[in-house]
Parts: sequence; C-alpha cells; structure tokens
Amino acid sequence: MFLSIDAGNSNIVFSLFDEAENAWTNELRINTQKNLTLASLDQHTGLFFLELGLSPSKVTQIGLSSVVPELNATLQGFCKKFFGKEAYLIKGKSYRNLPINTKKPDEIGSDLMANAMAAFAVFHQACIIVDFGTALTFTVVDNNGQLIGVNIVPGIKTALKSLAMNTAKLPEVKLEMPKSVLGQGTVHSIQAGILYGYTGLVNGMLDAIIKECEENFSIVATGGLSTILTTLQHRFNLVDPYLTVEGIRLITKANQKIKS
Repeated sequence: MFLSIDAGNSNIVFSLFDEAENAWTNELRINTQKNLTLASLDQHTGLFFLELGLSPSKVTQIGLSSVVPELNATLQGFCKKFFGKEAYLIKGKSYRNLPINTKKPDEIGSDLMANAMAAFAVFHQACIIVDFGTALTFTVVDNNGQLIGVNIVPGIKTALKSLAMNTAKLPEVKLEMPKSVLGQGTVHSIQAGILYGYTGLVNGMLDAIIKECEENFSIVATGGLSTILTTLQHRFNLVDPYLTVEGIRLITKANQKIKS
C-alpha cells in the first residue's frame, strides 16, 4: 500500500492507496498542531491501523507534502519509527522530471503542485484546479504542463470563523447551502452571504482566468468543501476529493523507486 501524507494548515491527512484495488481506501485526519509529538502521532495512527486490521508493514512507500515546515522533521521521524520507512518529502527539485513544472519551484506549495500533477495526469491539457481548503486556491496549468499562475483567497471556513470572531452577535454557523439567497434570519443570512458570495467569487475568478489566458481549460475541484457549493457543480469537469493525495503519490513514484 502507498501512504500519502498531506500536512496542511488545518489538518494532517494520512491516506492509504491500495495498489491491488487501484483505489484510495481509507484516511485519517489529525488536527494540525505546531507542537505535535511523536507520541501523539503514534497514538492516533496506531489506533487507525488497529481499527482497519492492518499492519504498518503493509505500507510499502510514503510520500509527504507539507506546507507546515515546523512539522517536517517530526513527520519524517514518525514514519521511520512507525512504518520503518523513509517518507519522501516533496520539494522544489522533485518537479525536474515531471510532466508539470513551474518557474518558481521553491515558492509554490507542494500541495498545489500535487494538485496540478494529478489533474494534468487525467486531462493532459490546460487545467484550472480549485482547491477548497483553509485557503481557496486556483492553480492554473497550460497545455504544456507549465504552472502559469496561482490565486489565493481566504477559504470558506476561514472567512466564516473570521466573521464570528470579529463580530459581537454573529455566530459560526453550519455550512449548508440555503435554498434562498435572501436571508430570513441570522443563520440563514450568514449561510446565504458566505455560500452564494463564494459562488460568485469562484465564478468570477474562473471567468477572469479563462478570459485572460484564452485556453480551453478542464476545471477540477478538490478539497474538503468542494461539494458544498452545489451552485458550482456545472463549472467542474471533475470533482475529486483525493486529488492532492493522488498527486503526492504520482510525484513520489516519479522520484523514488521502491527499495527491495
């Protein structure tokens, strides 16, 4: 089995790919904490594998994407201890022999490059990848696999938390798409404002990118909230919650052979 680890600003996601089934089968999410310890990782991951009835020795290869540098040494040390294997950490030089590339490999997040890799592997043409995470990102790849730009705005949950934290009477509400854009109460008003507002943001950003680049883009959505905005589903050629971890797998396999 292949293990992708995606260390983001909100969660560290451990995803298992069963090569016999050619499918992503299970995932574990741990809240991102800068002071995360080996003991805590061991506890969470040990229970996860125990519940699955899997031995850690079933993991044959590990790829790691991290946008939290403070956790890299801890995660790599944990993989060596728990799985008995080195985790391949994706970095700038990882893109040299890939079908996708960027002029600034050390400035683009490895999660965004993983998204680009996985999307380009599916469509083999220009792509826009919309990742609904802590940040809402738009990664743009041309027909040659060159990453030509990225846009970053606060994610939906980030905006929602900011609204609740910086106002006296507005609560943090459940993210459910309301039937009407016209709020009929506090909760409904926030849901309509945030979710219909982000619908307009995404539509406007996609339209602006397409107009400027004049490419025939395939548009891919990923991230934990990629299915929340039902008003946007017609814009996407593919919605894939496993896009990032699949990109981690593809980049790792392109750079590292399994040691016998």
